[in-house]
Amino acid sequence: MGLFSKLAQGLKKTKEAIAKKFYSLFTGRALDDEFFDDLENVLISSDLGVEAAEQILERFKDECFERRISKAEDARELLKDIMVESIDYDVAPYEYPLIILVAGVNGVGKTTAVGKLAKYFKDKGKSVVMAAADTFRAAAGEQLEVWSQRAGVRLIKHEEGSDPAAVVFDALSSAKAKGTDVVLIDTAGRLQNKKNLMNELSKINKVVERECPDADYRTYIVLDATTGQNALSQVEAFDEIIDVDGIILNKMDGTAKGGVVFAISAERELPVIFVGVGEKIDDLAEFGARTFIDSIFEQ
Repeated sequence: MGLFSKLAQGLKKTKEAIAKKFYSLFTGRALDDEFFDDLENVLISSDLGVEAAEQILERFKDECFERRISKAEDARELLKDIMVESIDYDVAPYEYPLIILVAGVNGVGKTTAVGKLAKYFKDKGKSVVMAAADTFRAAAGEQLEVWSQRAGVRLIKHEEGSDPAAVVFDALSSAKAKGTDVVLIDTAGRLQNKKNLMNELSKINKVVERECPDADYRTYIVLDATTGQNALSQVEAFDEIIDVDGIILNKMDGTAKGGVVFAISAERELPVIFVGVGEKIDDLAEFGARTFIDSIFEQ
């Protein structure tokens, strides 16, 4: 299944919740105050959040005025273009060796995302090693081991309660010795003890910077798309700790709240890099802004 098909299929529920609203809104309407009020309501009810909805609406109004557009059907593509631009970021292509630290609260599918990433890079012909640096959660290492076997990649893990930074050190040492292309680091997600988590992640960062100063190092947070706007508080909390580079938005196939992509972009200015669209190891799609908008707009 290609990129467009996989992402589009995963957005089925979001599309069902949004497409009909936009279709009826842009059919046989004049661009008057009532239309703009209705558009704002549609944007907010589609889980874009107030800030993102207002930003998109204001730009849409200004450009409709500048272009002297008076009919709603003539402005549909303009709105799509504005929405695409609001979530489209220039993300630098990966360079190798590559290190990706994956963070997120427990229960969002973080370890599953690491397993899917392993398969994603292996399918691209890259060698991969995973570091089980979540040594706090019971059986986290065993869970990651299952995913490493499914993906056919190596796993470095220590006993439960071990120092996460020591796990990462061993994984990086192994990667350097074997010339491995990608190191994926699974981390703990217990925000209720933020100080401990901050200390752990700080130590991991120091180990990465010391041992692999020339590597391409990225930090991603995994979010559960079904939580909608509540995901923003998680981004804020982790961004303070690890300076998040991008988002892996999980469980998109199980929610109609795909509009949270806009809220994240408006309030945190962070790109969505991958979208989880199912439970299988191949159910990870690269995020594309145009594909996303086309998928949810078309009936």
